[in-house]
Amino acid sequence: MTEPATIHGIRNCDTMKKARAWLEQHGVAHAFHDYRTAGIDRATLESWARKVGWEKLLNRAGTTFRKLPEAERQDLTETKAIALMLAQPGMIKRPVLTVGEEILVGFDPARYAGALGGRRVQVG
Repeated sequence: MTEPATIHGIRNCDTMKKARAWLEQHGVAHAFHDYRTAGIDRATLESWARKVGWEKLLNRAGTTFRKLPEAERQDLTETKAIALMLAQPGMIKRPVLTVGEEILVGFDPARYAGALGGRRVQVG
């Protein structure tokens, strides 16, 4: 049985475009979930945070996070970070690629190749 791949992010993000192009060039069939337009649910974010850590999911380098008032950026906890990401999904680091139970945050061609190379993923 093959595992479906889903790439989560924002359509117009340059990193997302690179990741999606990589998947297509390597014949990896995947669904795309735009969490800016379709949203993201708390259970999914909490699950990802348990597996990879909320610190890895929160995009502190992005404009959305940097525009927050200083008080909101200070003393972050998992609960506070998840609330921020739910309110403004642009704060979730992109892309988040899920294949079965595996989660890859950010795009690195070598990591994608390593993670997907030995897995049975759906190939288009």
